[in-house]
Amino acid sequence: MLTFRRALVAAAFVLTILFLTTRSSSPAVPAVADTFPKAQAFADSSRQASTTAAGQRIDDNARHGANPSRKRPGKKGQQALQDMSKLSLYDKLAYQFPYDVETKFPAYIWQTWKWTPAHSEFDFREQEATWTEQHPGFVHEVITDTVSVHLLRLLYASVPEVLEAYEALPLPVLKADFFRYLILLARGGIYSDIDTYAIRSALEWIPESVPRDAVGLVIGIEADPDRPDWKDWYSRRIQFCQWTIQSKPGHPVLREIVTRITDQTLKRKRAGSLRDVNNKGVIEFTGPALWTDIIFEYFNDDRYFDMSASPGPIDYRNFTGMEVAKRVGDVVVLPITSFSPGVQQMGAKDYDDPMAFVKHDFEGTWKPESERHIGENN
Repeated sequence: MLTFRRALVAAAFVLTILFLTTRSSSPAVPAVADTFPKAQAFADSSRQASTTAAGQRIDDNARHGANPSRKRPGKKGQQALQDMSKLSLYDKLAYQFPYDVETKFPAYIWQTWKWTPAHSEFDFREQEATWTEQHPGFVHEVITDTVSVHLLRLLYASVPEVLEAYEALPLPVLKADFFRYLILLARGGIYSDIDTYAIRSALEWIPESVPRDAVGLVIGIEADPDRPDWKDWYSRRIQFCQWTIQSKPGHPVLREIVTRITDQTLKRKRAGSLRDVNNKGVIEFTGPALWTDIIFEYFNDDRYFDMSASPGPIDYRNFTGMEVAKRVGDVVVLPITSFSPGVQQMGAKDYDDPMAFVKHDFEGTWKPESERHIGENN
């Protein structure tokens, strides 16, 4: 016979089971928000190292975000509102465009030019078409100067100093350089200059042995001038190219270069010296010299890498003469053949080589003669 006491005990038992079942199936509440993604448990127990011509080692699984004083962001959950007026520009960009290396590379292809392919004066139909042909299913946009202004105003409305810097730049080439970093920081994907052919799909750029959820930036070598007079022709001993870049949104390298260009532009604007910037100064201001410097700074930044495991700083010696891709933390560096095939110098192979991924013609992009690959100067 079911007494009142037994019924009460049974009801309490059922309620307890329901409570425990409901609680165990509910989503976990994320812990404290991080500043860096969890992705970089790059330090597996089987860390591999590649030896360069200089005998130095680049740790293929270099630990990114390993500094315990820096927190890493949880993958899910809402982001707490912050008073951005008290943040540095670098931290504003980190808040506005968080970085998560475990996400997929966005299927975007970004290019800029004076006109779209629909315009009668668009002269790069063959080059532009190769990107669509090699990347079915990707969103491929050719953005004009007029549209780029409105797009950046939408993306960077919460960071007005970036917009002020972009609009203050006095030369179209400066704006073109800045735009590529801005669009990749905000949206990710691939940026490539309009005068560039896609030889192979970006799905083939990263070696199969490298996990896609451990890479956030793919770059190539533009110049590797192993010659005594290299300073007469190039700004850096190893120079990374910026006419083609693949990135996930929010990558720290992009965050740093946007911060650097913004700060320098606004400083010059207030000093009244922006008008003094000419074509010769572009490479250091927004071009591949600055791009190269910031990438090397990133490779040697103990906020992202465990430098105690390295026998020395990472510099040009780690990349000169390389013929296959190298992974440094969350960055894949491609050899000169990948983005500069057919230049007939510096060890670059021809366009039909398996490592040749894009072909750049220098037709739609300003570049000083001393920065071009000039075969007759070998």
